[in-house]
Amino acid sequence: MCGFDKEKGPGWLMKKGISLILVGHINFLLGAIVHGSVLRHISKPDGRITTQYTAANIISVTSGLLSIASGIIAILVSRNLSNGKLHIGLLISSFLNALLSAACGIGLLLAIGHTVAYDGRALMQGCNTTEAQLSARKPIQADCPFDTTRIYDTTLSLWIPSVLLAALEVGLSLWCFVVGLTLRGLGPCAHSYIKEQLEDEALTNRAVADPDFSRPGLSLIGQTSDYP
Repeated sequence: MCGFDKEKGPGWLMKKGISLILVGHINFLLGAIVHGSVLRHISKPDGRITTQYTAANIISVTSGLLSIASGIIAILVSRNLSNGKLHIGLLISSFLNALLSAACGIGLLLAIGHTVAYDGRALMQGCNTTEAQLSARKPIQADCPFDTTRIYDTTLSLWIPSVLLAALEVGLSLWCFVVGLTLRGLGPCAHSYIKEQLEDEALTNRAVADPDFSRPGLSLIGQTSDYP
């Protein structure tokens, strides 16, 4: 994480921003599919609220949107490294996104555990049945507002990738947060970056003060950088 420099750093930051946008879009789509196909039918069945499913899915969708916003800010920062307001925006958005993505992953893991432990009975709460409990793993004829065919496997197959994507969002957001601290001169990684900035400013000021220094001086620096 501490390898951010003025030459390769912007490129890496832009790649991380594009990755956040891509991952955020996929996570948002997965959450929307789960909500549209299953959870909207069981969020309030007969006055009962399936809290763990509804909360986990809302956090998942919100995390996807915030990841997209964080990725856009990261790309803007990569093109404007000296903009202090963008640094603050990157710090806030990446920190909040890391927290929300972690909450998303934990919530989805709890939802998966609840589903597996009870054989997907909560997935069948939206069905109009008798007092007998239905199991999503043992499909029977039931009057449901959604297709119960392989509902158990389908829901889990969408939730598990969402957990992995949430973990990836946490990692990318933490990297962007450390970069934001570095650009603001904070944290353990700031020393090397600030030192590099001061050296570049010193060379630029000397080149402005002494025009004869700019060409041979910079060419000498380029020649010596070729050697280990």
